[in-house]
This record gives sequence, structure tokens and C-alpha cells, in this order.
Amino acid sequence: MVAVTLVAGLRGDRRVFWSVLNAIGLRESVVQFMLVDALLALSIYLTLHSGMFSLANAGFMSIGAYVGVIATQHFGLPLGSALALGMLVAAAIALPLGAPVLRLSDIYLAIATIGFGEIVRIFWLNFDGLATSLVGHSVTLTGGALGIKGIPTSTKTWHLLLALAVAGYFMARLNDSRLGRAMSAIRQDEIGAASVGINPVYVKLVVFVLSAMLAAAGGVFSSHLTRIISPGDFSFSRVVNITVIKGAQGVYEAHQTGTTELTANGDPLCRAFKPACGMPSILFKITINVVS
Repeated sequence: MVAVTLVAGLRGDRRVFWSVLNAIGLRESVVQFMLVDALLALSIYLTLHSGMFSLANAGFMSIGAYVGVIATQHFGLPLGSALALGMLVAAAIALPLGAPVLRLSDIYLAIATIGFGEIVRIFWLNFDGLATSLVGHSVTLTGGALGIKGIPTSTKTWHLLLALAVAGYFMARLNDSRLGRAMSAIRQDEIGAASVGINPVYVKLVVFVLSAMLAAAGGVFSSHLTRIISPGDFSFSRVVNITVIKGAQGVYEAHQTGTTELTANGDPLCRAFKPACGMPSILFKITINVVS
């Protein structure tokens, strides 16, 4: 079966390739969501590898999702341009946000970034009303609590594979770079790192911006995959799901492995053992880890 899958994939026979994966419970949509979550996991890895317990990734993911959809739906931009725009907007917000917030640490940083995520969620909920009151006529861009519906499915599997390959290569090169070594030093001992000439605030800010851009990229791809987005889709619990399930501060492969396993195992488990779908979130995650 593995040989048939590889040969079919190499020859480009998509029907045979996905029919083999469907036979073992992996539909193309599940693989696509695995890849989107892997991008989000890499954005979380960046902050954790620098010793920052940030939960702002879901907020930046929602920024990328909404900006990307508005760019493609209302301004007619292609997906590539919407992707670049979403990442740039996330970076522009992360830069002034990170300057004061990243002086916090541990649970205080987590609380502050959770607050940012909630501010973003409420902003999208009330955006149409605020815009209407400002311009004097009806504005409908975000759809309020109902969100945006009927989004064309522009995200393809090869888009996600390419994005993940580029991000993975960047992570691999980052570990051996000057910035990567500074990140590791700050994570292990921030005061010691500062004493040898490393600027912790600068390094953390750069990492925070890069993390925001990766999360926004995942949001753009996700929004053009699900066909519908709403503010509730990007709560901080989505970040917690990926952070606590088989994640490790220093190994980005662990984040990707844990994320893809959570996404891939969750779908067949729900179909094979339906009571698991009604479990509380934490019990469902424990079940997934025991089964896998």
C-alpha cells in the first residue's frame, strides 16, 4: 500500500493517491488541516524556543484569515497577494504590541497575549458596526458573529506543502544561526544572555513578529479552505491544543508531529468511536495520546 501511494504520488495520479489514503481514513481535507495546524505549530515553536509563553498566535491567525478573505473577496486580489498582505498586517500589529508586552514573562505574558486575542475577536465582532458609524452608510465586511460565508476554496494541498517546506527550511537554518543561538540562550538564562551582549528585548521582538507572520499565513490558508470563518474559530484554545499536545520548547519536529497526529487521529477516532466526539476537550486529547 505504501509503495502504491508513493508511486501514484510521484506520477501525479491524484485519484489513486487519495483513494489509497482514503482507505486508511485520511481524506485530503484532513491532510490539509494537518498542514495548516503544522504552520500554526511552527509559529508557536518560535516563541517557545525563545522562552516566551505567548498565546497571541490565534489572534494573529484571525488577522491573517480576515485580511486575506477581505482582500480576495472585496478587492479581487489573488491568494498569493492576500497571503503577503495578511502577513504584513500581522507584522505591523505585532511590532508595536510586542515592544511593551514582551517585557513581561511567564504567566503574565500569557495573560496579556490572551487579552490581545480576545480584543481581536471582539474587534471582528463589532467591525461592521464601527465602520458603519464612521463612514455614515452600511458596511458589511466581517459579518459580525455570523462571520463570512461562501469563501471560494482557493487553498490547494501543494500550496500548504510548499509553505510548510519553506517554513521548515527556515526553522532548520534558524537553529544554527546567530539569532537561533541567541533565542536558545535567552530561553535558558535571560540574565546570563544579556550579560554576554545579547539584547533580549530585540531578539524577542524579532521572534514575536516572525511568529505572528507565520500564524497569519496559516490563517489565510485556513480561511480559503473552510469556506466560512467567524470570530469564534480563533479562540486561544486552538493554540493551547497545539501547544500542550506533544510539544517541546526546543524541538520544532515535535510540534509538527504532535499537531499532525492530533489532527489526523481525531478524524478517524470520531468516526470509529463516536462517543469520543462528545468528550470534554482534555479527555479527548488524553484519549488520542493513549490510542496513538
